[in-house]
Amino acid sequence: MDIAGYLASIFIGISLGLIGGGGSILTVPVLVYLFSTDAVLATTYSLFIVGTTSIVGSLSYFKKELVNIKMAVVFGIPSIISVFLTRAYIMPSIPGEIFRAGNFILTKSIFLMLIFAVLMVFASYSMIKKDEHASDDTTQKQPFNYPLVFAIGIFIGTITGFIGAGGGFLIIPVLANLLKLPMKIAVGTSLLIISTNSLIGFLFSLSHTSVHWHFLLTITFIAIVGILTGSFLSTKIDGKKLKPAFGWFVLVMGIYIIIKETLLK
Repeated sequence: MDIAGYLASIFIGISLGLIGGGGSILTVPVLVYLFSTDAVLATTYSLFIVGTTSIVGSLSYFKKELVNIKMAVVFGIPSIISVFLTRAYIMPSIPGEIFRAGNFILTKSIFLMLIFAVLMVFASYSMIKKDEHASDDTTQKQPFNYPLVFAIGIFIGTITGFIGAGGGFLIIPVLANLLKLPMKIAVGTSLLIISTNSLIGFLFSLSHTSVHWHFLLTITFIAIVGILTGSFLSTKIDGKKLKPAFGWFVLVMGIYIIIKETLLK
């Protein structure tokens, strides 16, 4: 299972480098099901893995000036506040056993995995559906809607704090569809937002988490190798063609988690 976990970690990085998002949604399931990590601890580990990997992935976008710093800052401030409140107050306040019905016990770990699975289903939809906005015009000027960016930032930060995923599957469609950023800038800006949210969320979690650093750094290193590989492959392969197939895979994984955590317990 460990070997399968390491291979999956490479796949997470490759998907981030190749299609610009979605890979991080698999980090927690890989940690929980392949490495037998507790779900709550897995969300903390995921924040570090996703944050570090996204920093590496964003470097090439910075070099090409495909990052909208203003959007990232306005988006990032409410996100960081939401991540802090979620990791510092909401997560610790969730009881270990939420409720029981007959033989079924809804524990904190099962609750987090079910939230994760539902978001995977939504994420798969955004990857499977056709992009109507696919514009590569990097010089196009767009109006800046501060209230909308601020509100979405709060939502994304809360999601990141809860499940340990960077939220690229939510951020990229928002930046491209609602805020009308060209696709390449949306991906670059998303990676910056993800890395900031995730790493700060990880720091907020350290006070009440015991970290196995050797394991965590090994998985992170493998994911970084994956994202560098994916970034290289993106010059040879059109990631948009692979995105729907990856979306179907995420959908199947989401349904599997729901079944496993409810019917197979």
